[in-house]
Amino acid sequence: MNVNSTTTTGPNPAAQASSADSPVSRRASLWPDYRTLWRWHFYAGICCLPVVLVLSISGSIYLFKPQLEAWIDRPHDVAAASVTPGLPSAQVQAALAAIPGSEFATYELPGENRPASRVILDTAAGARRVYVEPGEPYRVLANVVEDERLMRQVFRLHGELWLGENGSHVVELASCWTIVLLLTGLVLWWPRPARLAGVVYPRLNQGQRLFWRDLHAVTGVWVSLLALFLLTTGLPWAKFWGGYFKQVRAWTGTAVARQDWSTSGERGGGRGPGGAGASRGSMPGGGSAATAGGSGGGEHQHGGGARRARGQGERPPVDWAELDRVVAAVRAAQLAPPVQITPPTRAGSEWSAKSNAQNRPLRADLRVRGDTGEIASRQNFTDRHWIDRLMGYGIAAHEGQLFGWANVALALATAWGLVLVCVSAGVMWWRRRAPGTLGAPAALTAPRATAPLLGVVLLLSLWLPLFGLSLLVVWLLERLLFRRIPSIAHWLGLAAS
Repeated sequence: MNVNSTTTTGPNPAAQASSADSPVSRRASLWPDYRTLWRWHFYAGICCLPVVLVLSISGSIYLFKPQLEAWIDRPHDVAAASVTPGLPSAQVQAALAAIPGSEFATYELPGENRPASRVILDTAAGARRVYVEPGEPYRVLANVVEDERLMRQVFRLHGELWLGENGSHVVELASCWTIVLLLTGLVLWWPRPARLAGVVYPRLNQGQRLFWRDLHAVTGVWVSLLALFLLTTGLPWAKFWGGYFKQVRAWTGTAVARQDWSTSGERGGGRGPGGAGASRGSMPGGGSAATAGGSGGGEHQHGGGARRARGQGERPPVDWAELDRVVAAVRAAQLAPPVQITPPTRAGSEWSAKSNAQNRPLRADLRVRGDTGEIASRQNFTDRHWIDRLMGYGIAAHEGQLFGWANVALALATAWGLVLVCVSAGVMWWRRRAPGTLGAPAALTAPRATAPLLGVVLLLSLWLPLFGLSLLVVWLLERLLFRRIPSIAHWLGLAAS
């Protein structure tokens, strides 16, 4: 979000040092020179903007996950609307008969205006979602591979760029550097004469140079705080940051047995601004993460619990009468939809029921006795650790589900504001880059490494360890390799001015 009028040369270091008492000189003694900040901003932008574009667009789509899934499933629900509901056990058995060799993993309690029953089965090739008429003759309307559903694909694009765990690392690294990109952009934009034009609104009639610069800077400033929020609330799904966060909670004694979101490694490659947690597991997203906004949240890799149980030994056979009792008890508990019911993994243990509402403060978990239908335990959102509640509010807002359509509108405006920032940055870079170079501002002869700068870098590295690690790698490559090869040094703008 640089708003300097000369982006290829940056501030004149000689001018900065012209007066020891000047405001610029005093500021430079406490902070890195603008050229250094501008170089960080430029390189972070070159590396991150393609990923930010993908996250913004995919996250925008994921914001409408409930509506899109209802539209996709509507033909099945319409076909089943005239059928009188029967026993859940008969619905599940019809689904099992349609997929030979499958195992029952999850029964999804029908919500309002959802006549077709959803049964998730565990198969050797992965989880399948089966749509069944709720009453006789319990006809199977359709079955789909869970990971091939449209919103799962959008979710995987948002969280891992369709590259699995490696893609999740790329998204996490880009997210960390985008935070730095936004912070450096705010600093570059801030110290200017007090005026509105070019600061609060763009100047549209003073030539293309100012138009693109103002469009980039002003849009960036308007969306920066919300974008920082979306990026921060998407980090819990990332494998590296998520594992780091869990370790910090273990060190501070705030860890819980099971948190309400999972990281990339726990999902077996899914991510979550939402991820694909096991049906009995912790959680996806959106992306996420969403995402989700862009990523993530209500996605689950159903049947994951069944696969784990099979690896530990055969599960006990399902007592279908217990399923009917449990469904009746869970329906009476009035959990926020969608509600997923899973059988016990050991004989004599309780059934599980979990609300997977994308507005996470509405969620609740139940343990239900199959022999009596009695609710053995209930954990509401308010019963969780304050850290988990805080993260739940953040994730729900990230996915546009915390406070209705206003939340969707804010997240959508932020996502498309970031698209505008990326496009305007690309136009400026292409128009101003010098032939034969990347277009980066030239380095100073002796860039400053002041105590405040080192303190900020340390704080950012403690918050975003992947940023600190990557910064160290880039610094070593620049010092030990890139500066020693004249052609690369010239192309990257490493030749000191």
